[in-house]
Amino acid sequence: MKEELQQLFTALKDSITQNEFVKLTLSKPIRKSDELPNVYIRQIELRGELSFQFLYRYTTNDQVKNYSLEESYVVLEELLSEKFRAATLFTLSNDLLVFISKKKKVNYKTNNPSFKNKLPETHDKQKVKRAEKSPYLFHLGITDKEGNVIPKMADKYRQINKYLEIIEAQLKSVKLSKSIRIVDMGSGKGYLTFALYDYLVNKKEYKATVTGIELRENLVNYCNDIAKKCDFTKLSFVAQPIQEYDNDKIDILIALHACDTATDDAIFKGLSAKAELIICAPCCHKQIRQQVKGKEQESPLLKYGIFKERQFEMVTDTIRALILEKNNYNTKVFEFISNEHTRKNVMLIGAKSSKKVDTERIDDKITNLKEAYQIKEHYLESLI
Repeated sequence: MKEELQQLFTALKDSITQNEFVKLTLSKPIRKSDELPNVYIRQIELRGELSFQFLYRYTTNDQVKNYSLEESYVVLEELLSEKFRAATLFTLSNDLLVFISKKKKVNYKTNNPSFKNKLPETHDKQKVKRAEKSPYLFHLGITDKEGNVIPKMADKYRQINKYLEIIEAQLKSVKLSKSIRIVDMGSGKGYLTFALYDYLVNKKEYKATVTGIELRENLVNYCNDIAKKCDFTKLSFVAQPIQEYDNDKIDILIALHACDTATDDAIFKGLSAKAELIICAPCCHKQIRQQVKGKEQESPLLKYGIFKERQFEMVTDTIRALILEKNNYNTKVFEFISNEHTRKNVMLIGAKSSKKVDTERIDDKITNLKEAYQIKEHYLESLI
């Protein structure tokens, strides 16, 4: 097969030399039982050297392997001899189509080019930094005066950028008024509150008012002082319990790491205000565990302490998600940031929906969960 494929290899080498290579695709598998419909090959720069990335697109998953140019010739010959009957070499000059018959006869056809520009050669997609070059980062001790991230704060900086990425995606899923009212309940030292305000107001030019609710007055004074220094005129912090906050005009309710039932108090405030978005990162989860303390559980998953703790965290947050669904919210539960950086890494999001809800079916799910784990009542249920 090597001689029959020589025209392809020559065209591939010339396109690379002339900086016109775009990509190479393999198709028409010889055996469908291999469950490998396609292989896509693109040029990348890996550790400063020219390489080729082979994306094996299986029916159930994708696998990626990187090869040098010489290795790529060998792998291509093997794939076209044993796996595929067709290939297309895309260059800026033309498309070269390769057809291989059952008797291994190779035919070529040249078409006009499909691409006018090359694909990016970076191996990894560059992550967008949404939090940068802002005075709040310096005042909160995340960067130095020159804007460089202080090494010990690198994880917090990474968390901030991930948080803003999530928020940006969620804003596209709901309908918001021209003036957005955001309340961050349990704002703490305000890292994420400041980041959200700066990103929405100063970078995205939203008309947004952000209020941080925090019980500790020293942190409220600290945050209000920084807001003043940064000239963040629509950002303020209030010292009071979440339960006492009585403003019902909330478009986005945020409660990140509000301890135990404080998360439920925050969710209830969001439900009462009919907020378009409710964003939580729950922690502690003591209420359910204390209810079932001393009760023998049938499930072997609950035999060991660490598994029991995790299981009841999942049950607590699942019931929260179901209650949000019952109140016309589309819910998502996912990992906020890797366990490598923090254990408090689960994010629960509810986006207001107009779809019809089968409340009886959801009630049955909640009841079955409570019965399975001998739970008398979820705190959020008692609030509603």
